[in-house]
Amino acid sequence: MHNDSCATSLAESIVVSMTPRETSRTTLTSAASMRVMAHPTRLRLLGLLRERGPQTAALLGDLVDEAPGTISYHLGRLASIDLIEPATAQSTDQRERWWQATTMLTSWEPAELLDDPDDLAASSALQKSIAHAYANRYTDYIDAAPALPREWVAAAASGDRSLRLTVDELATLRGELEALVERWVAASASRDRDDDGAESVALVYQAYRRP
Repeated sequence: MHNDSCATSLAESIVVSMTPRETSRTTLTSAASMRVMAHPTRLRLLGLLRERGPQTAALLGDLVDEAPGTISYHLGRLASIDLIEPATAQSTDQRERWWQATTMLTSWEPAELLDDPDDLAASSALQKSIAHAYANRYTDYIDAAPALPREWVAAAASGDRSLRLTVDELATLRGELEALVERWVAASASRDRDDDGAESVALVYQAYRRP
């Protein structure tokens, strides 16, 4: 179990084909790396590479509303902090440059960054960028819900509770949530992508003390 206060796959789906490479994670420890990752377009590109596997800037351009040159720049920035790397070409066109994610999860520990103003600012900016990405994705789901099969809309979940917990109880809750998520990640990873009835599902959970 990894006790990371902030950990994210940033993929559009938890339904991934897990390999030894894909089960690893990248831990961010510097303000510079967090600032690189905090850009919304880079978050989007990293998530797509984690979900879809190797891609070119042109292929990613079909999914992200940016020019291929801009996408190539952002890919270069992600590569500069080892979140992505060159991939084996998936076509015979030698002019194409393919990229893949180096790991399936990125994490960092905000509590360890509270004493350094620069680290704290970078961590906060990254957390806010991810929060916006989560909100935008859920907004997209709400807009798309009328066109989805009724049973999928009925099966979806969203809610919140107000609890009174000690710090130890909150830490225990975090551990239990992580264990539950890991169980479903393992179940997802063992499923053939062609299984009937399985679709991409986004999972986000939060538990924190109110200021």
